[in-house]
Amino acid sequence: MNQILSTDSICPPRLPPEGDLRRIRSNPDFWYPVAWSRELKPGKTIGVRYAGQPIALVRPKEGDVFALEDRCAHRQVPLSKGQVTGQSVQCCYHGWAYGRSGRCIDVPYLGKGKLPNGVRTYPCREQDGLIFVFPGDAAKAETVPLPRLSQVANPAYKTRRFGRHVKCHYSFMHENLMDMNHQFMHMKQMGQMKPRFLGQDSGPGMIEARYTFARTGGKQPLGEALVFGQRRDNSAKYAHRDVMTIRTEYPYQTLKIQSEGEDPVMDLWIVYVPQDAEELTNRVFGLLSIKRPKIPGLLDAAWPFLVAFTERIFGEDREIVELEQAAWNELGGDHNQEVFPVIQNLRALLARCGIPAGAGS
Repeated sequence: MNQILSTDSICPPRLPPEGDLRRIRSNPDFWYPVAWSRELKPGKTIGVRYAGQPIALVRPKEGDVFALEDRCAHRQVPLSKGQVTGQSVQCCYHGWAYGRSGRCIDVPYLGKGKLPNGVRTYPCREQDGLIFVFPGDAAKAETVPLPRLSQVANPAYKTRRFGRHVKCHYSFMHENLMDMNHQFMHMKQMGQMKPRFLGQDSGPGMIEARYTFARTGGKQPLGEALVFGQRRDNSAKYAHRDVMTIRTEYPYQTLKIQSEGEDPVMDLWIVYVPQDAEELTNRVFGLLSIKRPKIPGLLDAAWPFLVAFTERIFGEDREIVELEQAAWNELGGDHNQEVFPVIQNLRALLARCGIPAGAGS
């Protein structure tokens, strides 16, 4: 039986390294989504990236998806430009073919006994509409579990799959979601919201913050009414009624909204997958699950309005974190003066769990 690694062994409880958090690389010894299942058709291959590593995802017409280094060993041409044949992918240039193991299994103009070395292969799994790879030490893949993906498999919820490329270091994204004091920025979409910080918890590889909210001005937007399944005014009846719990469980984040003793009305799972080698851009993969109201079909009918509302919120967050990254670029480093204790602790967690610049992965 395989031993499951604890986050304590991956993110050991040590003091965070000194230096710039934006230069800390993500820890590759986790499962990262690199594509939506719908992007990869049977008999096709596509190219994706994790932290500068080019990866070819291959879906045979029969069998599971597999992942290879996206460079042919011959001339380094992307294998994602190639052709899927049976359980292998054939380079578009000279026809070299590679199987699931990454081994070169055919060079059309060589004898079978003269085949060269192959390419790197990545552990790969598909779950709930996402394709995951394990970009770190492949020997650890079987002992590191896939994350729990919100309420995707729960028929009591309807789930939206969303994501964009965002031009910032992944740590800006973690800070943005964890710090709900930034509701000032969403005033146009949400009205005037007063957050109340209830406290935080932490553990190996994890930090969690809890908030409640009261609307002090403006009207409840339709998108929010769809989340809660009801219209709400600004009265004390609804103030600080629901608890929002945000957790970074490295390298993933979750956000839940629920009243005491009830199931969450909203359950979000999200991760920010670095794209370039410097990790100053990321691709967001988010699963937003909304609890279905008692009236059948109501959420389905109103779904386009909720999608538009959440897109506007995400767009504002995306713009602000890209501005933060632009300031980091111009200043040549991290000059932020952080005063909120939960964000200070979050930054320390990201530093502990990540890989310092220049260190081997």
